[in-house]
Amino acid sequence: MNIKGIKLPLYVIATLIFGIKTYIVYRFLFSLELENTVQEFILFINPFVSAFLIFALSVWIKKPERQMKYLRYMALFGTLVIFANLVFYRSFSDFITIPQLMQGGNAGDLGSSILSLIKFYDILLFADVIAIWYLSKKQQENSVTSYPRSGKVFALALSLALMVGNFFLAEMERPQLFTRAFDREYLVKYIGLFNYHVYDAVLHSKVKTQHVFADGSELPGIKEYVDTVIELDGKSDLFGVAEGKNVIFISAESIQSFVINNTVNGQEITPFLNSLVEDEDTYYFENFYHQTEQGKTSDSEFLTENSLYPLPRGAVFYTHAQNDYHALPEMLGEKGYYTTVFHANNDSFYNRDQMYPNLGFDYFYDVEAYEVNENNSIGWGLKDKPFFEQSMKYLQTLEEPFYAKFITLTNHFPFELDEQDKSIDRYDSNSNTLNNFFPTVRYMDESIEEFFTLLKNSGMYEDSIIIIMGDHYGISSNHNKAMSQYLEKEEITPYDHVQLQRVPLFIHIPGHGKGEVKSTISGQIDMKPTILNLLGIEYDNDIYFGNDIFNSNRKDYIALRNGDYITEDYIYTNDSCYDFSSGELLEEVDAEACMSLNETVKEELTHSDDIIYGDLFRFVNFKDEE
Repeated sequence: MNIKGIKLPLYVIATLIFGIKTYIVYRFLFSLELENTVQEFILFINPFVSAFLIFALSVWIKKPERQMKYLRYMALFGTLVIFANLVFYRSFSDFITIPQLMQGGNAGDLGSSILSLIKFYDILLFADVIAIWYLSKKQQENSVTSYPRSGKVFALALSLALMVGNFFLAEMERPQLFTRAFDREYLVKYIGLFNYHVYDAVLHSKVKTQHVFADGSELPGIKEYVDTVIELDGKSDLFGVAEGKNVIFISAESIQSFVINNTVNGQEITPFLNSLVEDEDTYYFENFYHQTEQGKTSDSEFLTENSLYPLPRGAVFYTHAQNDYHALPEMLGEKGYYTTVFHANNDSFYNRDQMYPNLGFDYFYDVEAYEVNENNSIGWGLKDKPFFEQSMKYLQTLEEPFYAKFITLTNHFPFELDEQDKSIDRYDSNSNTLNNFFPTVRYMDESIEEFFTLLKNSGMYEDSIIIIMGDHYGISSNHNKAMSQYLEKEEITPYDHVQLQRVPLFIHIPGHGKGEVKSTISGQIDMKPTILNLLGIEYDNDIYFGNDIFNSNRKDYIALRNGDYITEDYIYTNDSCYDFSSGELLEEVDAEACMSLNETVKEELTHSDDIIYGDLFRFVNFKDEE
């Protein structure tokens, strides 16, 4: 094909226009942080490197018409991959993994959530596909001949050389790039979206073999790590303070700590939760972090019930639901507790119908237990107020003591709410997501207050402890501009981003009278040992990675799933250290103490992953050990 007198093969033209399109998406639609000109250069070249390898393979196809068909369909397929990742990224600031695709059964329940993520200008992503389709049809009509063997070899050799050069530059700029599988942003930034997906497929095959070849020989090393780093000497002062009491656990959807004791348009966002902060029967943890990854709410559940980390890819609830676990519901059941979950969603969503029995839950009150209609539902389903109200008739029939978990729905992206349910006005920013967030948070706050009233009227309140925990963030980094406006900051720094991963944790013990605001650095990994200690239940032979949140003798860091970590003095993120209190970026010498935890955090995450990938608890008989 001739362009201003220069004859270019169609696969080269396809590479150029597809590569330009892909670079525009990388640069302007994904929020990939670029720190220097080398990273800028790598990001620019990798779309063309990947596209050239894909399209240049067409020269090895003998029949011209099949060459053209290959170019057309690869352009379409590649664009669909970009589009799917773009939609996913708008919600989660992340890229799709193969385990995430296994959750495709959830798509039917996402409804308006997916539609709200598709923009009208997304149609422009397919402009190059149309161009390639047209050019290939035109070239096919002109009876194109096959390429000579030398041209084929040259195209293949050049594409591989470019790929090797890309990988070499990536490894120079980011050493150990391929050993940090959870850093998907790094992988896309340095090797491109398509090579990332190839790498993800290889990684997926590798982890699948771990179950087959695991024989339990990994357990002694893991147990030694737990005994050395995690195990505590002594018990907290609150050990057994709630012995024999019911445990009511509220998983509060998408709430973040920045709304607590804060206002929007001059109005309190969470007046009831604010009152609990000051309640003498309540412990409020202001430095409590969610540690979820791609599994979001299900990851939050997994952390809470197991004190193990979620996986860096996909949701454990989907990928490893058949594993053996030694979960909190099972342990409580052995002590005479009835264990149940209330959640007005399909029992198959996040594979809960398979996972819950394996965790030891006795029963799951799913959507079939509730009366759901157009008037009492919105967005993802039953509104929180009727959810708690309808749940009471079941809660009052449970044999005591019980462990009952309630998972709310209304404060879920895209944060829809009927006008009659709005008690505060929307925020005014460039982000509809953040604007809508505040009214739905307020609605959830009101629903929890009404639930407390229902518990008091039922007579169960005094015989229970009530835990309220945010499950994960609601506002992703895609809305940093609006967040900086709301928080009155010039920008959201990496330090600010980590601090925005704080979610509320309230532990309410009626009649206790010793509650306070706690600044303990803690996370969802700590919930299982904390609940067991409050109930006075020993767990000496368990394998876990959290600590009793009330014990002063605890490990001095909290690890996030992406490898970041937080201590009382430092926050480590993006390969840099920040002062915890001021947010000041520390110089290399000052950051030495912070960096010293790097290997420990990596080891801890790896040990947890090994337990899940290898299904290692199948080699442990916890009952015989206890």
